[in-house]
Amino acid sequence: MAERPQFSNYREFFPYYVAMHSRAATRRLHFAGTVTGLSVAMIGLLTGRPRLLAAFPLIGYGTAWPAHWLIEKNNPASFGHPAWSLRGDLEMVGYMLRGRDRELTIIARDYLRAHPDQRTRANWPGGGLRLAA
Repeated sequence: MAERPQFSNYREFFPYYVAMHSRAATRRLHFAGTVTGLSVAMIGLLTGRPRLLAAFPLIGYGTAWPAHWLIEKNNPASFGHPAWSLRGDLEMVGYMLRGRDRELTIIARDYLRAHPDQRTRANWPGGGLRLAA
């Protein structure tokens, strides 16, 4: 697995973050975990049950991290950039809510073309481009 690159700001980080979520299945699991975790946390806030706030990271990471290991064959970006990763996840979910998942595929494809050291067998099998735009 490639070394995690360094970034000077979030705008540089976001294409890398999306590339680490190059497969639609990974993004969908992130979407499900984030939306479900946020929903349960909001219910906790609205009903005065603060223990439900713990649902956000537990459900969110509980669905997202296995997707990285099993689908993407990489490590979660949150291990190296936790705050930017949360922001990236929320931005990625925003793209998906607006029906712009195809744009995420293009961002991932373009980043991986420019950074071959970040490719894995899952996101660039056999050297051929598997990400359709």
